[in-house]
Amino acid sequence: MGYTALYRKFRPQTFSEMVGQEHITRTLRNQIIANRVGHAYLFNGVRGTGKTTSAKVLARAVNCLNPQDGEPCNECEICKAALDGSLTDIVEMDAASNNSVEDIRSIREEVNFLPTKAKYRVYIIDEVHMLSQGAFNALLKTLEEPPEHVKFILATTEPQKLPATILSRCQRFDFKRIPDEDIIKRLELVCKESNVNATTQALNIIAALSEGAMRDALSILERCIQDGENNIDENKIKELVGIPKLQYIHCITQAIVEYNIDEAMETITKVLNEGKDLNNLLWEIIKYVKDILMVKTNQKLTIYNDEDFTRLQELSEKVKKDVFFEIIFMTYSFVHTKINEEAFPNAINLYNKELMTGRGKGKYMYKNQYREDGEIFLREQMKKYFPNNEIMYIV
Repeated sequence: MGYTALYRKFRPQTFSEMVGQEHITRTLRNQIIANRVGHAYLFNGVRGTGKTTSAKVLARAVNCLNPQDGEPCNECEICKAALDGSLTDIVEMDAASNNSVEDIRSIREEVNFLPTKAKYRVYIIDEVHMLSQGAFNALLKTLEEPPEHVKFILATTEPQKLPATILSRCQRFDFKRIPDEDIIKRLELVCKESNVNATTQALNIIAALSEGAMRDALSILERCIQDGENNIDENKIKELVGIPKLQYIHCITQAIVEYNIDEAMETITKVLNEGKDLNNLLWEIIKYVKDILMVKTNQKLTIYNDEDFTRLQELSEKVKKDVFFEIIFMTYSFVHTKINEEAFPNAINLYNKELMTGRGKGKYMYKNQYREDGEIFLREQMKKYFPNNEIMYIV
């Protein structure tokens, strides 16, 4: 048997195995137990939170010959056929590549026929927001009054793109981002089953990088073991993902707070020379400053070791919250605008006015330091450290 990706190998087979979506799985199980399953569902949420997995489990559960407390048994003929993909009564459709009126017309023709084996014919339409307007119109009547033997499960990441007429005909369930704690528990289980040794700090970083998406977390974990070594630590993850070392992030942030341009530029140059992406660097600075604000408001952070957390606390005590908000705002602006030769003088001028003068009064992070020659000075610094203008600024 060929290699199977971790997110497929460890895909939950029952509602109880799913994590972070108890408010949804509990409702679906109760509907199955009470025999009050709706004819159309809409699963909405960000990527990797369990929409397609829930749809697959629900499709098996409503057709299972021996359901157990609202769960599919995964042992009967119907469940086994659904798991190996041979059951034709459960139809999975990708609306991103099957978004025409003809594709929906084929569904309208099929629903008139009874299922071949199962009790219900279930249509799982993923990325349903990609359907064309004509396809939505073709689906409308069938979705409103389907035959008794037909169920629809629609999944999307962008429900705002769906017509109100579609939304009003579905039971909507909003999948939330999975908490880091739940992701870490799942990763620990996967590591145990896969004979992978991962440090607690490494799992914390993977959970933070996944941003609430279990599939992303498993994909990052899989990348870390592709070299054949089943030992994963913090440095290995950062090297593979392309994250600058925390030491660099701290040095840059500290240099900004202390108005040490030379130190900031030298550290940025080191990061770029190591082949790190500038966008990743900027985002890591934003995340780091956000964590400083969390420390400043007495919130706990588990992704840092004791030494790094101490440095975070020391930095949080140097200036007021307004300074860190300003850093986040300006860094976020850098991410979204790239400088070019024509815009360079204007960018430097604006950067000078906004940052170096503290908007004319120096009231933010620069301790009333004002340079009348700030534009010339900063331009020289930029040319010194970034001769090709590869850094990003506001334009």
